[in-house]
Amino acid sequence: MLRLGWFSTGRGPGSRNLLKAIMDRKLSGELDIEISFVFCNWSNEEADNPRREQREMFFEMVRGYGIPLVTASWKEFEPELRKSDEAAWRVEYGKVLRDSVAPYPFDLGILAGYMLWMDDETCRRFDMLNLHPALPDGPKGTWQEVIWQLISEKADRQGAMMHVCTEEWDRGAAITYCGFPIRGGDYDALWEQMEAKLETRTLDEIRKDEGESEPLFRRIREDGAKRELPLIAETVAAFADGRVRIENKRLIASGSALDGPYDLSDMVDKALGE
Repeated sequence: MLRLGWFSTGRGPGSRNLLKAIMDRKLSGELDIEISFVFCNWSNEEADNPRREQREMFFEMVRGYGIPLVTASWKEFEPELRKSDEAAWRVEYGKVLRDSVAPYPFDLGILAGYMLWMDDETCRRFDMLNLHPALPDGPKGTWQEVIWQLISEKADRQGAMMHVCTEEWDRGAAITYCGFPIRGGDYDALWEQMEAKLETRTLDEIRKDEGESEPLFRRIREDGAKRELPLIAETVAAFADGRVRIENKRLIASGSALDGPYDLSDMVDKALGE
């Protein structure tokens, strides 16, 4: 049985949906896994906490599944140190995190909407995977930055990947990924609309004026976002059934180290009915 450590900030429906997707497959017998714990970097007792209700819903879901809930408030932990030396603060908070989860051994960590950077020692000590909303050779940054960069480059494809958490943030080796075309079909008309806009405005002006409501941007985000959840689920399944494993931060399949990430595009599309 694969033991998962689940790390989440519990910000909203996305966090709950990710956990539910994995637990649904576990409870149906599709996944031979156990979630050893859920770690959240909020205790939900903080005074300044705009997502308190959403987070409490997440906590209730965790408790309902009978999963140990482990919390350590990042806001209440040495705030003066965080202001004066964020790097040193991250090292100290990492010690708290590791001590907190020590009673719950796990084989693979999943960062499922975890909004803090992991410290170096935690990345070295554990095998953990993080979701990045781009193809392995795609742009870095937030999902918003990724999509605007794709539009700027007039790209043909988008996707999402799971990569190993390493000391070099967002640069760990891609483990699994899925991709999809952003040309052809309905996309062509959206690209034509964008090209027409660019005749009178710069992309920065379009970004400022329309933001995430811009039709091409919105369509790319929708098609990417709906793949993130099945990508995480299919990645966990690949580890749970022994198809892949991690050794020395590299992906091993069929007893050999792979030169590149494991392509789960077909399985993700199948899960979406596409």
